[in-house]
Amino acid sequence: MAEVTGDLSVRIVRKQYPLARRNVPLVVFENFTFTIAPGAFVALTGPSGCGKTTLLNTVAGLDRDFEGAVDLGQGTRLSYVFQTPRLLPWRTVRENIALALPYGDAQHAQVDELIVRVGLESAADDYPERLSLGMQRRAALARAFVLDPDILLMDEPFVSLDKTSAAGLRSLLLDLWSRRRATVLFVTHDQTEAVALATRIIRLGDTPAKILQDLSVSLHAHQRADPEAIRIEERKVFTPV
Repeated sequence: MAEVTGDLSVRIVRKQYPLARRNVPLVVFENFTFTIAPGAFVALTGPSGCGKTTLLNTVAGLDRDFEGAVDLGQGTRLSYVFQTPRLLPWRTVRENIALALPYGDAQHAQVDELIVRVGLESAADDYPERLSLGMQRRAALARAFVLDPDILLMDEPFVSLDKTSAAGLRSLLLDLWSRRRATVLFVTHDQTEAVALATRIIRLGDTPAKILQDLSVSLHAHQRADPEAIRIEERKVFTPV
C-alpha cells in the first residue's frame, strides 16, 4: 500500500433529513468539522441516532445530499465494513473476497494470503450459508483489506457476536491493521471496544451532532490484548472532567 500523505478532512455545513409528517427537517449536522491524521485509528461513539452511520456514509460518498466537502486525498482507496457482512450468497468465500479487486487485477494471490491470515483456508470454497456469523465477519474483514485501503470505514462490524468471538475479531483487525496501516474510522457503542482498538476516540452527541469529547488512547500494541490494561485505560480515558 502506498503511504497515505494527506489528512482525512470533513466539513459539513448542513446535513438534514426531511420529516414528512411534521414538515420539519431533522438537522443531523451543522457547521461540523473534523480531521484525521493518516494512519490513525479513530473510534466514533455516541448514542443511537446521533449521526455516526450518516457520517461514515458521507465520508464513503454513499450520501452526497449535504452542504460541505469531504477531502480524502487524490487516488485514495477506501473500504467499508458494514454492520452485516454482506457476502453474496452465490459466491464462495474466495470469490467474495476477490470481488473487491478491480476486474483482471493481478493481486489475486493476496486473496489467498488473506484467507490464511483470517483463518478461513478450510472454508475458502464454501458458500456463506455454510459459515457461522463470526466466519462471515472474518471474510468481510479480508475483503476490506484485500484492496490495501488507505481509508477503512467500519460500522459496528462486531455487533451481535459473543464476547470471545468479538475479542478474537478485534485481535485479528489489529493484526491486519498493523500489517496494512490504513486510516480507520470505526463506529461502536462499546467504550471498552473503542479503547481496545483506537488511538483516538471521538464522542458525538446532541442534535445537530457535536463533538463532545476528543480523547487520546495511550495503549501500546502489546497492551491491547491485556484486559486489565484496557480496563485501566478505559477508566482513565472516560473519567468525567
